[in-house]
Amino acid sequence: MQQHSFGQTHEVTNQVPPLADYNLFASDAALSAALDREGAAWHRDALLRHGAALTTPDTLALAELANRHPPELFTHSPRGERIDALEFHPSWDTLLSLLRREGLHALPFSDPRSGAMAARCAGYFLHAQIESGSLCPPTMTFASIPVLQREPALFDTLRDKLYTREHDPRDVPLTQKKSAMIGMGMTEKQGGSDVRSNQTRAHATTGGGRGGEYRLVGHKWFFSAPQCDAHLVLARTGDHEGLSCFFVPRFAPDGSKNAVQIQRLKDKLGNRSNASSEVEFLDAFGIMIGDEGRGVPTIIEMANYTRLDCVIGSAALMRAALVQAIHHARHRSAFGRHLADQPLMRNVLADLALESEAATLLFMRLARAFEASADAANAPPAERAWRRIVTPAAKYWVCKRTLEFTGEAMEVWGGNGYVESGPMARFYREAPVNSIWEGSGNVMCLDVLRALEREPEAAQALFAAWQADAQGHPALSAALGKLAAPAGHREGAARRIAQQIVLIAQATLLVKHAPGEIADAFIATRLAEGCGESGRVYGTLPVTFDHAAIIERAFPA
Repeated sequence: MQQHSFGQTHEVTNQVPPLADYNLFASDAALSAALDREGAAWHRDALLRHGAALTTPDTLALAELANRHPPELFTHSPRGERIDALEFHPSWDTLLSLLRREGLHALPFSDPRSGAMAARCAGYFLHAQIESGSLCPPTMTFASIPVLQREPALFDTLRDKLYTREHDPRDVPLTQKKSAMIGMGMTEKQGGSDVRSNQTRAHATTGGGRGGEYRLVGHKWFFSAPQCDAHLVLARTGDHEGLSCFFVPRFAPDGSKNAVQIQRLKDKLGNRSNASSEVEFLDAFGIMIGDEGRGVPTIIEMANYTRLDCVIGSAALMRAALVQAIHHARHRSAFGRHLADQPLMRNVLADLALESEAATLLFMRLARAFEASADAANAPPAERAWRRIVTPAAKYWVCKRTLEFTGEAMEVWGGNGYVESGPMARFYREAPVNSIWEGSGNVMCLDVLRALEREPEAAQALFAAWQADAQGHPALSAALGKLAAPAGHREGAARRIAQQIVLIAQATLLVKHAPGEIADAFIATRLAEGCGESGRVYGTLPVTFDHAAIIERAFPA
């Protein structure tokens, strides 16, 4: 007679095992080839080690814990003293230690060899597939270095603390710390992206001017990572029309907490492991960085680097969601077959794979441009164009596409993707932040127009190079011809122009560096006449393409 256990209603079957203990780098053919192509093969062993370490169950648990236990703010001590202390779950500092160990906060500056920017971008891409919030402080620290290098006296006191690969989470004056993290504060309540409407004021306490000491009074509505050891901040000085940039440390020169009071932490949709705050400056100590009234150009240089990281971070979310979707489809059965064996699901996964590979090739090519144009005055025009024109366009398009991409990948998981016990919901909640941070979509597209107008020689060199790459691909050549033709009402068409720039850039990269069928499928569905690239959904590839081969290239079984 069959025995039954009380309370046992079913046997658990057809559930997908967690995806762990695979190598993020070794399983990514497009990234691996790009690393060699961009001159960073010397970093391969480090990426293989890092790619394996990031997918251990222990590391994956760190990401989940850091987002389940967001930071807490304690404005006062039990005795009523103002302390503005932040408390993080231990997983946060472990994640930052992993990032710092790999040099992702400084590598191209601390080890300025050929391919260092591509090496750093590849490592950043790997970590961003596991946990996004912990990337914010290293991104800002990285972006601050070229700005601070222009202030030799200040930079001499910071160099070793910025370059070290040891994470020091202690909340003590910089003079007592082994390492430093730098944040940024631009946004105010009344302005958002319009930083020229900022009202925070700075009053000189010494002679004033570059390198002078000031006291700041005002506020910031978004103050990223308030636990950082210092922030770069925009403020007005005297009657000067322009904004100036200031280095505002967490501790004043006398060792006391600087007068930067944290009002509250933002309760964000995603990026929950990272602290974002509102602050008030109450005669806060600061040092002027750059020339008076030139704060926006000074900090825009920092923003250009952070925009590159937005592209990488969004491409990483695509890659992470894609791999999870493919893994799920290979293990989950429905209607008598694995999902991955069903033609329509294969179409969806292959289409996602095309988008992901195109984003990967794009950010790795941008890495080369950033390295080649570090000396902008002497950089080749085409490299200046990749950095100055394609970067904001990529920041707009790749970050925007990630929202739809992660939603589609979540749908592959079905109901299991919509619950917080798996990674897909976190990926989906993370997706919007890069589209908003460091300039929303409209700001990026208008910046593309400005760059086209101010760098006509660079734009022409870029289009000429693309035209050569497009030979033999009529749809790509036609799209490029339309882009290069002058048109009226350009501001109203800025999104379409930026979108076309990115799609053409991605298509030319795929033509040069991917299997022919990958490039052909991308062009046919993104650029060919009538393909409806602005309104298409994933899973609409022509059935003539080998969907299974595209999926296998993306993530080998």
